[in-house]
Amino acid sequence: MPKNLSQRMKRWITNKMELPADVMMDLPRITMIGQLHIYIENHRGLLTFTDKEVRLLLKQGQLLIKGNSFVIKTILPEEIMLEGKIEHVQYIEN
Repeated sequence: MPKNLSQRMKRWITNKMELPADVMMDLPRITMIGQLHIYIENHRGLLTFTDKEVRLLLKQGQLLIKGNSFVIKTILPEEIMLEGKIEHVQYIEN
């Protein structure tokens, strides 16, 4: 099945069954609490970590988070919780 057709079918099933898109389409779920915490689910791995920048691999693209004083509070195979002053969150397509 071509990748494009597969993506369209997943979207159609998601809409018809009223399921959360992040579950069916393997999209990241990002939860921010002010500028202090960010929690990301459904990532594929940590690419870069410094006290000022975090880069995560996603199924389609990357997530770049910039700020200051970053500390990883929790890291699991598909989840990460980051603490620090978050100034910028950017999705980068491949």
